[in-house]
Amino acid sequence: MATVRICVCGDEGTGKSSLVTSLVKDVFVTTKIQPTLPQITIPPSIGTPENVTTTIVDTSALPHERAELNKEIRKSNVILLVYSDHYSYERVALFWLPHFRSLAVNVPVVLCANKSDLNKNTSTDQVIDDEMLPVMAEFKEIDSCIRTSAREHHNINEVFFLCQKAVTDPIAPLYDSKESALKPACVSALQRIFYLCDQDQDGYLSDNEIHAFQSRCFGKPLSDLDLSVIKSSIQKYSEDFVTDKGISQPGFIQLNKLFAEKGRHETIWLILRTFHYNESLSLQSGFLCPKFDVPANCSAELSPAGYRFFVDLFLLHDKDNDGGLSPSELSTLFAPTPGLPSQWLENGFPSCTVRNDAGFVTLQGWLAQWSMTTFLSPKATLAYLAYFGFDSPLPSYSPHPTTSAFTVTKPRKRPPRTTAGRRRLPPVSRNVLQAFLLGAPNSGKSTLLHAFLSRPSSPPGAYCPTLSPSTVVNTVELPGGKQATLLLSELASHEAAILANPASLDKCDILIYAYDSSDPHSFAHIPALREKYKHLDECCPAIFVATKADRDRVMQDWDVQPEAYCEGLGVGKPLHVSVEWGSVQELFVRVAEVGLNPGNAFVKGVGEEDGEGQEGWMGWWIAVGAVGVVAAAALGMWKRMSA
Repeated sequence: MATVRICVCGDEGTGKSSLVTSLVKDVFVTTKIQPTLPQITIPPSIGTPENVTTTIVDTSALPHERAELNKEIRKSNVILLVYSDHYSYERVALFWLPHFRSLAVNVPVVLCANKSDLNKNTSTDQVIDDEMLPVMAEFKEIDSCIRTSAREHHNINEVFFLCQKAVTDPIAPLYDSKESALKPACVSALQRIFYLCDQDQDGYLSDNEIHAFQSRCFGKPLSDLDLSVIKSSIQKYSEDFVTDKGISQPGFIQLNKLFAEKGRHETIWLILRTFHYNESLSLQSGFLCPKFDVPANCSAELSPAGYRFFVDLFLLHDKDNDGGLSPSELSTLFAPTPGLPSQWLENGFPSCTVRNDAGFVTLQGWLAQWSMTTFLSPKATLAYLAYFGFDSPLPSYSPHPTTSAFTVTKPRKRPPRTTAGRRRLPPVSRNVLQAFLLGAPNSGKSTLLHAFLSRPSSPPGAYCPTLSPSTVVNTVELPGGKQATLLLSELASHEAAILANPASLDKCDILIYAYDSSDPHSFAHIPALREKYKHLDECCPAIFVATKADRDRVMQDWDVQPEAYCEGLGVGKPLHVSVEWGSVQELFVRVAEVGLNPGNAFVKGVGEEDGEGQEGWMGWWIAVGAVGVVAAAALGMWKRMSA
C-alpha cells in the first residue's frame, strides 16, 4: 500500500488551514480555526486513489517555527504550495521554491492559487498564463497548478487529488515540459507496448486491436464514438497518424502525448503498469526474472506452450514465407528486447544453428536455439519471454506467467562409483542433451560442428585453429520418430578450466573423444587427457570417433591401437566417420542415443573386469566367507562326533 505525505506550505493568511478543513468537513468552516491544524490521515476508502493512504501536514510560515517546517518538508513526498495574492505569489519564486532547493529535497510541488472567490474578474486561463506558467518554466519541480477557493469549495478535492497523483503517477518521468515532448524512456516503453498490441505486425493498431488494448488496460469496452473521437484528435496533427489500417505507431505516441499535456498522465501510467513497467520506466524485475529454481541434476526445457509461442513468433515475422528469418525480419522480431541474447552473440549466431540456403535461420534452427538457451540459462529465456509479451495459456491467472513456458525434467541419477553400477543407469528422461567434443588440434572437431549443421567443411589443408569455445545446436531424428535437441560444444581455450572442474561437467551428458585416423600422432592426445582428468570416466559416458575416415588409415603412435584401447575400457570400438560421407549424420544419432541411454557407454574403471566392479568382488568375498563359515561348522560337528 502506498502512502502519500502532503506538506501544505505557504505564507500566513493564504488559507492553508481552510483548504484542509474544507476537505475534511466537505464545507467551508466560517468559525475561527486554529492557525496550524494537527496532522490528518485519510484512509484509502475515502476518496483517494487505489490503495493509497494520504497524510496531510499543515505548517506555519512563522520564523520561530522554521525548524519544524523544514523537518516536515524533508519528511514529505509532495508539497502543496499555496498563495492567495500578489505578495504571496511573489514569495513563491523569491523564497519558497529556492528554500525547498536549499533543503535538497527532490519532491514534486503542486502550485495552488487559493481564494479565487476574491478575484472573480480574472479568469482561470489568465491566472495560469500570467502567474503559473512563468513560474513553472523556471522551476521544473512544479508538477501541476490549480486555482481553488475554500469558501466556495471550488477544486478542494481536486487539489489534493493532484497531490496524490503527483506521487502515485508523476509526470516528470513521462513528459518534458520544456521540450513539450514525451521523454525518450517513455517513448521507448510505449513503442514496445504498441509492438505487443500490433498482433499482426502490420505497423498499425486496427479497431479490433485497439479494443483488445482498451479491455486489457482499462477493463471496459471502448465505444465506436469514443474511438472515432480519439482518431480525430490525433489525425489533425498528421494524416499519417490514422489510415484505413488503423492508428500508426507515431499516432499512438501522439495520443499519449496528448494525455500528458492535458494532465491525464495517470492514463499513461495505467497503460505502462498494465504492461509491467515500474516507476523508472523499466520492466519490473519480478516480471523479467520470476522465481524459477531448477533442482540439482534436473534441467529446464520448453513446455508445449513455450514451443507453441516461439513457433507463432517465427511464423508471424516470416513475412515473405520463405521458411527463414532474414536479418531485417530478425531485427523486427527483437525490436521489443535489448537485442540478441549475449549467449547467442558469443556463439556467433546465426552460424551456430540451422539455416537455409540463403543463410536465414529456419524454424528448426530457431526452436533449437531457444531449447539451448533454456537448457543453459533458463533465466535468459524467461526474460526474453517477458520482452516478447508471452501470455500464459493457463485459464487461471499466474503472477509470473512466463514460467508456464517451462517444464523441469526428472532428476538425472548421478553415476555410481563402480562401472557395474554406472552401467545399470536407467534411460534419461530429457529432450535436450549436451556433448563435449574433445581431441587434439586438427583432429576435425570444428569440421564435425559444421557437418552437424549440414554446412560445407573447409577445403583440405585450410586448417584454422579454434581459439574461442563454440557451441552449435540442432535437432536429431531418433529411431521411432522421437526427436532430441543436441548441443555440440568445442571447448577450445576453455578446455582445461572446464575439464578440471567436476561441477562444470554437471550439464554435460556425453563426452566425444575425436582423433584423426590419418594422423599417427592424433590419438595420443586422448589417453593423456584421460590420465590428466581422471574424474571424466565417472562423470559422463563416452564415445570414441575416428575422423577423416575417407583418407588412408595409419597406425597410431601409442602403446596400443585405438580399437584395443577402447576394448580395454569396455566401450565400443571407435566410430569411423568422414564429413565427405553422407552417413556422418548417423554419428549424431548415436551420440543422442548414448546420451539418453548412457549405461553401456561408461568407461571401465582401473582394475575392474568387464561387467564387474567392486560390487562383484564384494559378492565374491561374501560367497567365500559363507563357504568358510559352513566348512568351519561342519568341522566342529565332526570333531564332537569323533570325541
